[in-house]
Amino acid sequence: MSPEKKPIGIFDSGVGGLSVLRAIRGLIPREAVVYFADQGHVPYGARPMKQIRDFSEAIKNFLLGQNSKIIVVACNTASAAALTYLRQTFPDIPIVGMEPAVKPAAEQTHTGKVGVLATPATFQVALYA
Repeated sequence: MSPEKKPIGIFDSGVGGLSVLRAIRGLIPREAVVYFADQGHVPYGARPMKQIRDFSEAIKNFLLGQNSKIIVVACNTASAAALTYLRQTFPDIPIVGMEPAVKPAAEQTHTGKVGVLATPATFQVALYA
């Protein structure tokens, strides 16, 4: 299958990633996509990191089975728990994740304070340190 016909694979632990799907559709409306909402394991936030990595790897394998040319991890918790792992263990496929906006927000705040809403699992990784 030619790369032009291969879809973009997108996943989230639920439906929150639909905003990412909407943004992708706005930028590249004719691009084929496969969206996976992991309703069977939602919410990810209180789960152990290894379990989230395992879910993410299984979903990535499913999306690759759908001939996805790129994987978008549209979940903050899965990005924090699994993004580095997925990139290291599957270097041949581009994997894009949710990067925290904490640093840019901290650089732009006038009060020196920034509020962050995240799950416990999201804050367990160095990404938010």
